[in-house]
Amino acid sequence: MPELRVGERQWTVAAGSNLLDALNQNGVSVPYSCRAGSCHACLVKCVEGLPSDSRPDALSNEQRQQGWRLACQCQVVDDLQIETFDPLRDGLAAQVAASDWLSSSVLRLRLTSERPLRYQAGQHLVLWAGQIARPYSLASLPEEDRFLEFHLDCRQPGEFSDAARQLKIGDPIRLGELRGGALHYDPDWHTRPLWLLAAGTGLGPLFGILREALRQDHQGPIRVIHLAHDASEHYLAKPLQAMADGRENLTIELWTAAELPAALAQLRLVSRQTLALVCGAPDSVDAFARRLYLAGLPRNQLLADVFLPRG
Repeated sequence: MPELRVGERQWTVAAGSNLLDALNQNGVSVPYSCRAGSCHACLVKCVEGLPSDSRPDALSNEQRQQGWRLACQCQVVDDLQIETFDPLRDGLAAQVAASDWLSSSVLRLRLTSERPLRYQAGQHLVLWAGQIARPYSLASLPEEDRFLEFHLDCRQPGEFSDAARQLKIGDPIRLGELRGGALHYDPDWHTRPLWLLAAGTGLGPLFGILREALRQDHQGPIRVIHLAHDASEHYLAKPLQAMADGRENLTIELWTAAELPAALAQLRLVSRQTLALVCGAPDSVDAFARRLYLAGLPRNQLLADVFLPRG
């Protein structure tokens, strides 16, 4: 059977074992979130040997050459020596600049990093609070904000969100890998209808993309739809409406879960040139996407970022 080695620890595992499970089940704590190769919270470095990798496209060539792999996507087939991601060694230092509640369940976290971070609206970062890691989408805009902003859904308990509740201004935090994600704004869309459909804190990255579109003076109509559990959870209603005031091409619609079936049934495309960016939990993204396709939206004109639950 293959042998797995981490530091001074060494044990055998069954050939074909999932690397993430082989590490966590034997006392080597490796964080994870999606187990789909998207969040990159489970990065590990192969020092000796290589596993079988089902998602070789998920990392850059440079990362792979350095030995980095996503543990959730790898199977142990030969002897391996592994180094886990060390946020103090491998991450970027940052500190809490602000922490406040945008609603009863949405915590806004603003961070400043020790050196400028080059990113685009719609990307996400792995955040490390001690040894707890979780990927979050950026809600800030690099051209305008001096901080990195994240909107944390705290409705359900979670290791990172529980730790984030305790953070205070000046507290240290580490930044892991910056990821591209599916969402972005393309200047070539300048005159096309742009729909931004968000559920819950899926509004965070779309808020940044909306600001980017307006910064680039998008001329086509922009329709923003935010789906929330109830009216109290439309946590960016005021800033969104302020952005729409005086802009004839920007409309804001606030939907609740109870209104969703009727609202979706009335959804109509004005133009087949429409581009739709959708973000949120899987069920909500699926509901939006199904209705848009039924309304005639070409599938290659929908970009979706799904917030997968842990597990």
